[in-house]
Amino acid sequence: MSAHRTRTNAGMAPPFVHDRPPLPRTLTRRTLMAAGLAAALGALAGCSKEDELEDMRGMDLSDSELGRDFSLQGTDGRAHTLADFKGKAVLVFFGFTQCPDVCPTALARAAEVKRRLGEKGHRLQVLFITVDPERDTPEVLRAYVQAFDPGFIGLYGSAAQLEQTAREFKAYYKKVPTGSSYTMDHTALSYVYDAQGRLRVALRHGQSIDDFAGDIGRIIDLPA
Repeated sequence: MSAHRTRTNAGMAPPFVHDRPPLPRTLTRRTLMAAGLAAALGALAGCSKEDELEDMRGMDLSDSELGRDFSLQGTDGRAHTLADFKGKAVLVFFGFTQCPDVCPTALARAAEVKRRLGEKGHRLQVLFITVDPERDTPEVLRAYVQAFDPGFIGLYGSAAQLEQTAREFKAYYKKVPTGSSYTMDHTALSYVYDAQGRLRVALRHGQSIDDFAGDIGRIIDLPA
């Protein structure tokens, strides 16, 4: 059984209204200027309470630079970038088809989360990125992911493309010899994007299905 490692690195200011009552003396001009600057910076960053996520169980990656994009081939016969899935929440998992336990557990859990979410589950796209392109041919990969859910898509590419993609997520993978064959050590996080293509959270493999369903459901509910 392989040892799967989890590594993570881990509005505008309102106009002045002249008919307001006098401000308390504690609200100095400098205080007002600082508050206005903070509000303006928040607007530039696209921050709003509607986009905030509360009571999340996974690791908040909303302000990270991870997972900005990828370019890989899909088992649906199309080349894909992140933009192709805009309008849906997206779950990304790195793994391989000969994985004895972690990968099938992750995909089975993702399928169960979709089921639990009901109609909202149709707005979740699961992407399984292989870290074993040597053995995971498109045909093998397609049969594997669709055994869990017909809507799941496997992603694959050259060794260089895979390396670049893993670096983008700071994901880890390594070939480990086992007698006459080999297995793969790899990051076992589930990365979840919102419908606007922003990476929001990473869920650990050991977390419960309730944690997954709760966090993913909240992300799906965010404004698209």
